[in-house]
Amino acid sequence: MQPDLLLKGGTLIDPAQQIHAIRDVAFAAGKVATVGTNLPVSATTQVVDCTGQIVAPGMIDLHVHVFWGVSHLGLEPDPHCVAKGVTTAVDAGSAGADTFPGFRKYVIDVSATRLFAQLNISAQGMLNPEVGELDDIRFASVPRAIAMIEQHRDVILGIKVRLTKDALVSERAGMQPLYRAREAADATGVPIMVHPQAAWCDSIDDILAVMRARDIMTHCYHDMACGILDEQGKVRKSVLAAMDRGVIFDVGHGAGSFSWKIAEQAMRQGVQPQTISSDVHVYNVNGPVYDLATTVNKFLHLGLSLDEALGKVTQTPAQAIQMAGQIGTLQVGAWGDAVVFTLQEGSFSLVDSKGEVRMGQQRLVPTTVVRAGKIYKAGNP
Repeated sequence: MQPDLLLKGGTLIDPAQQIHAIRDVAFAAGKVATVGTNLPVSATTQVVDCTGQIVAPGMIDLHVHVFWGVSHLGLEPDPHCVAKGVTTAVDAGSAGADTFPGFRKYVIDVSATRLFAQLNISAQGMLNPEVGELDDIRFASVPRAIAMIEQHRDVILGIKVRLTKDALVSERAGMQPLYRAREAADATGVPIMVHPQAAWCDSIDDILAVMRARDIMTHCYHDMACGILDEQGKVRKSVLAAMDRGVIFDVGHGAGSFSWKIAEQAMRQGVQPQTISSDVHVYNVNGPVYDLATTVNKFLHLGLSLDEALGKVTQTPAQAIQMAGQIGTLQVGAWGDAVVFTLQEGSFSLVDSKGEVRMGQQRLVPTTVVRAGKIYKAGNP
């Protein structure tokens, strides 16, 4: 089969295959067809010269909010995901059991971005900025969550619960939403994703006691109560134990959930995030988050290598959602999703959620995005 598209002469960085070398990547019928050097070009093949650029698998963002027009957090997915190099994204709880069918029909099924979802344990999802989705514990319906997951197993990957007291969860509800999320997850065999900050508990120890392998602790570098560091700035023993048993610690940058100081202290103690996600939504898309590539650049500044940082937005999240070999890699037979970056050198302002600035010396900038074997352009189906 003649390739439809050829990315030629770029430096392929594919952590899943442990490749960091100049390679051509050819796509046919929506998938990766061939990876090699000096691949032949046919008259019908579209060729993109990637000389001097980085070619990587399409990025995976495990934490976005894209229920545009319904959730107060929601962005349109394609301009902020696939157009920025994120070919696969997971919406983190924007919709619950009462709103998910509309989310699927009007967003997931019609977007160029490959979209999955964490179902909010609150049946209403994240609708209103003034009233938390768990202000009334009756919204946390285990039977309704189970029924919705069973109907949409192909796109619902887990259950999301946000625990911030007062703003999201009433004192009356307390920690019940976490326990209900666990119950629904266990009944359906899916993991939970937890937003832990300032919860109705003594420390993150109480939350982690409920979490198991494949569960995701997002916002791992926030600087509020229920964080990963103790009062002396040491990584809590419960965090290390949770990592050992397979709990995934995810960045989930967001508008208020990423602190340079917390990240620097934790990483000095050897605690890196397993996955890098943006938590991009309407309140942070114009700063400090902007997009996933900008979040990756912050971890280059924190000392990760290109291979390490890209692995945390390709290989590792693909493993986390049990799609290794299908996405997050450019191995032959995988879905034909890729991003071409330029690596710019200079001095670049990088801002955390508290407004603190660090000056990065390099940044990845997406220049070309391939989705299902074709160059993505705005308006592509």
